[in-house]
Amino acid sequence: MKNLIKSAVLFLLAICCFAAKAQETAPKLENSLLWEVSGNGLKKPSYLYGTIHMICSPDYFLSEKAKKAFEVSDKLFLEINFADPNETLEMQKMAMGKEPLSKKLSPEQLSNLDAILKKKTGMSVQQVDNFSLFTVMSLISMKSFGCADMKFYELEFIEMAKKKNIQVGGLETVKFQFAMFENAYTNEEMITALGESNGNETTKLVEQYKTENIIGLYDIITDKKTTSEKTKKQILDNRNLNWVKIMPELMKKESVFFAFGSGHLGGEYGVINLLRKAGYSVKPILN
Repeated sequence: MKNLIKSAVLFLLAICCFAAKAQETAPKLENSLLWEVSGNGLKKPSYLYGTIHMICSPDYFLSEKAKKAFEVSDKLFLEINFADPNETLEMQKMAMGKEPLSKKLSPEQLSNLDAILKKKTGMSVQQVDNFSLFTVMSLISMKSFGCADMKFYELEFIEMAKKKNIQVGGLETVKFQFAMFENAYTNEEMITALGESNGNETTKLVEQYKTENIIGLYDIITDKKTTSEKTKKQILDNRNLNWVKIMPELMKKESVFFAFGSGHLGGEYGVINLLRKAGYSVKPILN
């Protein structure tokens, strides 16, 4: 159970890029997970790499172009710096709910959640009563991958950074992400989304990821059926805007390898388009 919860909490990273369909005219993007940022006074190029956060081990890949970009980079920046033990401890602490689910949810919501848990994980709501609803959401969502052996892209990059002896940083903190999730979703929205989740969309997502199809990924991982406009802004647009305020100073003198959920690359308020509007040249690395 301990390892399962650890993996589930890491999966919380994925939720923020699997959740909200943007009704906008998104700029067309070439098929590439790796993008080079240059110009606008930068001494060295930096790189954007879109991850799927977690994936079944047999499907895991890291292209040679990504490895080359990582090798010439001076720093690694992720959404959250899980190389920092304090962030890991904070993550484990916040995986537990502020109050038991049996007090937080209505009898009807508890009954619905119990039915979903039993159907999709074989667990009961009593077994997860002390966890946050987001941790429960993660446990259920992990099952959609249909495998027990998972790889986490962020953890792989951290290991690469350790071998290269370069600094690892985070664009956000665990505390910020949990607060953002709490404000973005109602309990009812989360339970409804869990009831409707299945493995078909995850399979399609992995297929698009393996072909580096940014537009295809954006279309799949942004689904307005289960997400409000308020949620979309909180989990995608506002965070992208915050990141693009932070990134210029980080990139100013050194080459930075940014790795974050691929859902943050596309769209009108995606990181690529926002950096271009800020005066940077952002080009796909195709091979």
